[in-house]
Amino acid sequence: MTRGSTDDDDDSCTKPVNRCSIFYYGVGHMLNDVTSACWFTYLLVFLTDIGLPPSDAAMVMLSGQIADGFMTIFAGELIDRYGSFKIWHGAGSILVAVSFSSVFGGCMPCKIIGSYSSTAQTISYSLFAAIFNVGWAATQVSHMSMVNCITLNSTSRVVMTSCRNAFTMVANLSLYAVAFVVFKFDTRRTIIEVEHQYRWIAYASIFIGCCFVGIFHLGTAEPRLKREAHEKGYARISWTYWFRKLLYHQVALVYVLTRLVTNVSQAFLAFYVINELRMDQSSKALVPAVIYEMTWNSHRLKVLYSAGGLLWMISGVSILFLPRSMKYFMYLISVVVGVANALMMVSGVSMQSFLVGRDLNGCAFVYGSLSFLDKIICGLALSVLESYQISTPDEVRNCNPVFSLSITRYGLGLVPAISALVGVLVTLSMKLPEPTLTPLIAPLLE
Repeated sequence: MTRGSTDDDDDSCTKPVNRCSIFYYGVGHMLNDVTSACWFTYLLVFLTDIGLPPSDAAMVMLSGQIADGFMTIFAGELIDRYGSFKIWHGAGSILVAVSFSSVFGGCMPCKIIGSYSSTAQTISYSLFAAIFNVGWAATQVSHMSMVNCITLNSTSRVVMTSCRNAFTMVANLSLYAVAFVVFKFDTRRTIIEVEHQYRWIAYASIFIGCCFVGIFHLGTAEPRLKREAHEKGYARISWTYWFRKLLYHQVALVYVLTRLVTNVSQAFLAFYVINELRMDQSSKALVPAVIYEMTWNSHRLKVLYSAGGLLWMISGVSILFLPRSMKYFMYLISVVVGVANALMMVSGVSMQSFLVGRDLNGCAFVYGSLSFLDKIICGLALSVLESYQISTPDEVRNCNPVFSLSITRYGLGLVPAISALVGVLVTLSMKLPEPTLTPLIAPLLE
């Protein structure tokens, strides 16, 4: 390859990505997003509705999170070594689609062995939760790390992350629209009918997600930057390279805290509106549904993340002390929470792209290792909170007929607010590199 052609290639890598490519990339995480929204919003509610104790429901959640965490490390390492992003994405999506219906589809092993004991159900749901999360992790790591190999333009990377987050909200709204119809018109009475409710929600989630996965694979080519890095023989970046970077640890902490904010709030929102505020069953879908081109640089990322964190602190205090007599203010609070989540997620994930920069042969490890920390810490936090959870409105009423600072209030209000505060403080201390906006003269990788 001549020097002129190399410069042309470098130039093309730093040019803005066209809108069609941004759209095709953005829809690629829809299956993960819609099933994840169902997982965090309804799994604990579903398991307690069918009679599992909160501690067993927490064990099911934790088993999935642990499987997800270790799979992110495994997938990140293999993608960096051999990776075809689209193969990992496709294989993970198939596993998600096949296994997810079993997470909400009733206890199949229980039917086979003829025992519906709490232990048998916990083991069964934990197994399918682990399988689902293995596929979910493979899809997530391949899709998130792919953006760094599609372009070196930092603005385009943030725009693609924003598009991905926009379709995350589309996925959430799609799920909650389906859930609203199911909860509104299919009144539950027995455990079997509850299982049917959630099974229909799961089937709809899988169908919606698979349609968009197909669009992604038809419209997105395998990123050539990764392929060229392998063809040119660039060495894979060692794990220790990242561990020696202060910025890696700062971005990791911010990302984990951001996921803690979004996951804990999503998991406890349904409990809060039903058990604490005594709102209608359809509010399990309606309140979560309400939640959800300029040049980007490090300063704006910090400002946006800090703004989102501040909004969550205000919302957290409001949720913690909101009396039942003012329960309909929850719709307004949910709008603020939705804006805060969007700001924190887009800027938090985009910080990972700033961290990776041009180090393409180690990008999958960065996303995998950060996701590992996210899954393990969020899984432990949710398990601890759920193990102390009061599972029914009657139990909440017996504790305090008017108002109480329950585990649900602490989980939805205090935990995300404190996490947001710490995340903002860490973000303000970061020294993010300036974005790549001009053609490169040096090779992509040293």
